[in-house]
Amino acid sequence: MTLDDLIFSVMMVPAPEISEAEAAAFARAHWGIDGTAKLLTGERDRNFRLRASDGREFVLKFANAAEDQAVADMQIAALAQVATREPALQVPRMVPLPNGAMEALHGAIRVRLLSYVPGIPLRETTRSAAQRTACGVALARLGIALDGFTHPASATPLIWDLAHTLRLREVLDAVPDADAQTRIAAILNDFETDIAPVLPSLRRQVLYNDMNTGNVLIDPDNHEIVAGIIDFGDLVTTALAIDVAVGATSQIDGVATIPADIGDFVRGFHATRPLLADEIAVLPLLIACRLAMSLVLQAWHRRSHPDNPHYRPITVAELHRRLAMIDAVRGPETFAAIRHAGS
Repeated sequence: MTLDDLIFSVMMVPAPEISEAEAAAFARAHWGIDGTAKLLTGERDRNFRLRASDGREFVLKFANAAEDQAVADMQIAALAQVATREPALQVPRMVPLPNGAMEALHGAIRVRLLSYVPGIPLRETTRSAAQRTACGVALARLGIALDGFTHPASATPLIWDLAHTLRLREVLDAVPDADAQTRIAAILNDFETDIAPVLPSLRRQVLYNDMNTGNVLIDPDNHEIVAGIIDFGDLVTTALAIDVAVGATSQIDGVATIPADIGDFVRGFHATRPLLADEIAVLPLLIACRLAMSLVLQAWHRRSHPDNPHYRPITVAELHRRLAMIDAVRGPETFAAIRHAGS
């Protein structure tokens, strides 16, 4: 399997071209909901915020043509399990068609309707220790709700799963700086030496794997409260420590505050779902690998698809900031903060 095979369904196929008027008409014809549609951002799918005339709100999702039907079925089933096992956790709920089906067809495109989860994206809020701890608690609760969930599609390879970190070597030359390439290559070498041998022995299950600053929603009236978690497109069977590392990365508010930022998040997670010693030990390097993965795949995407606006170009200043973050994550202060939070 080549890297393109892993990336194909994630980045390479553009979202379907659907207008807002077309989306509203489709919702009216199939779900009987009269309203207006506003285009939302999305990496793969064409998503719309649907506001019904009676005030209800939904998300109408026109799936990417490369989406595997089994992967879509897994996401639907996972959302149903979370709704049953953790009903207080605000995640999208599937809205069935009048006949009970969960999807409609727009030509060859599969279409789903989900409840709209209100809130402010994490990246637009006032960050705090209490908020970071709350995010850790929320991710732990989500993992507990998914514990025991099984689906054949959960083994589908996903490039955003840190288990595939070493595949970044194939596109490392997309990073626009030779020194940065060398430094990231060293991170990949460390993953091969220190993480790859122990990864199979770590706890595994189907996990969310995408707690980023756009997918975590915060209460607009109290920025210390997590209002919800959206976008289950990166569900995959992977190591629990990987899910924690992805979530911890989203909490970084600045290079100088990295130990506290990550420590607060891990503290909340650990208090809700205790981490094991071997999981705590690999977190700093896994977080560094997530930062490196985001940088490499963004650079690769910009080189391969310069007209696609989903990923912005990487400036020299941004490149240096990201590399400084990677260095700080692996520093002794961050490891000490993680160990203390997990004790």
